[in-house]
Amino acid sequence: MRVLLVGAGGVGTAITRIAARRSFFEALVVADRDLARAEAAVAAVASAGVGDGRFSAVRVDASDEAAVTALLTERRCDVLLNATDPRFVMPLFGAALAAGADYLDMAMSLSRPHPERPYEECGVKLGDHQFERAAEWEEAGRLALVGMGVEPGLSDVFARYAADELFDAIEEIGVRDGANLTVDGYDFAPSFSIWTTIEECLNPPVVYEAGRGWFTTAPFSEPEVFDFPEGIGPVECVNVEHEEVLLMPRWVDARRVTFKYGLGEEFIGTLRTLHRLGLDGTDPVAVSGDLGTVRVSPRDVVAACLPDPATLGDRMHGKTCAGTWVKGTKDGRPREVYLYHVVDNQWSMREYGSQAVVWQTAVNPVVALELMAAGTWAGSGVLGPEAFAPRPFLDLLTSYGSPWGVRES
Repeated sequence: MRVLLVGAGGVGTAITRIAARRSFFEALVVADRDLARAEAAVAAVASAGVGDGRFSAVRVDASDEAAVTALLTERRCDVLLNATDPRFVMPLFGAALAAGADYLDMAMSLSRPHPERPYEECGVKLGDHQFERAAEWEEAGRLALVGMGVEPGLSDVFARYAADELFDAIEEIGVRDGANLTVDGYDFAPSFSIWTTIEECLNPPVVYEAGRGWFTTAPFSEPEVFDFPEGIGPVECVNVEHEEVLLMPRWVDARRVTFKYGLGEEFIGTLRTLHRLGLDGTDPVAVSGDLGTVRVSPRDVVAACLPDPATLGDRMHGKTCAGTWVKGTKDGRPREVYLYHVVDNQWSMREYGSQAVVWQTAVNPVVALELMAAGTWAGSGVLGPEAFAPRPFLDLLTSYGSPWGVRES
């Protein structure tokens, strides 16, 4: 397998460090708009003593579909792994199809709220633009594996595993994400891309119910306190827009599906303030200065003012937990479980030099690529993680030195 990895930020760099310890691929080309960043990711692998000539760095603009298509062809890549933010999903998705390559991402094409009833009805849903092209992928005999990070991704694998092995009927699937991470020296320092965090948290959350389908609520709705395992403890979680709610009902039979994120009152307050000030916007505005007038996106300014999440590992303490809570029946009896994956920042920094949240996101697409390379996960069309057998993924994840758990209630 020859892989084109587009995006050499925190998650992309962690992907190279994880993949370097595996032998399933022939070459991994690291591409980024900033060539120095791609070269740094490759150099870090070499300096760690695990680089063996399979890694190379190139410059490419992720928004330039033709350039990415040409790069895939030139480097004879079998698959494109998208580690950029969701703005670049569609050009990369299109480039892979045009080049006859498979495709894998960790976040899906962007949504757009309903113009008149944003907190009641869905407008354009996450992933809609990708699923609209499913027939093209099927006809080409190529696979687009979408939403294959940790959330979405591992959480979806957990849902399929629960449906296959733990339940006869499922009443509700609820993805629940929480952490007790702190960052020394910062009052506000998100552990993941602020661009993506704003998009997820300020868009109308989507809920799925059988018989009603997908619908929306107000941001931060339905607060609940969820008790997370391995010492993290109780965290207040709220509804947030996320891909799992759009993916799981396509392959898993459940009466209700939700996603709730443990944000905390202070974090929610900061996001609300950004929204009130218009600093969550993506349309460029004119800014005058000594060097003249430039047009810049307010959200990009916010991102530029905050620390790069990939650089926070040395100042970060605590654990992050991603998981899927499932309620239903088994053998005629009520059952409730929480399937989860916890990463301790001290461990991920010591073992890989990557902070916990980006490492937890990065490990799952590498596991999926290995299953694809072996033919264990195979198919054509636009498919979510739920479309594949979960046990091989969970077993391989454990063999990577990152076990998962099940808590029975």
